[in-house]
Amino acid sequence: MDYLNAFWVGGLICALVQILMEKTKMLPGRIMVLLVCLGAVLGALQIYQPFADFAGAGATVPLLGFGNLLWKGVKEAVDADGFLGIFKGGFQASAVGISAALVFGYLASIIFQPKMKK
Repeated sequence: MDYLNAFWVGGLICALVQILMEKTKMLPGRIMVLLVCLGAVLGALQIYQPFADFAGAGATVPLLGFGNLLWKGVKEAVDADGFLGIFKGGFQASAVGISAALVFGYLASIIFQPKMKK
């Protein structure tokens, strides 16, 4: 059942974002920023964690989950280090995921030798 919930919730998030991209004049970069900020706000309001517990990877993998991860990192760092935690919490919480994306993206570019569009 966990897999099914992750599948339909992740698919619903992607479908809603696709509708947003097609029906508005918002650029994809702005939509991505909106999703990250929305995830952080929902995390701050303590709405996102129960949602993530229900949906699993369907809620934590999209950009909403990244925003929530940043929020949790900042919250924990502020509790531990005070004001300076605002600046380092998000970096500490997301460092592994961002590093993995960079490393695997680089490895994929070596293996598949991408070309620029003409």
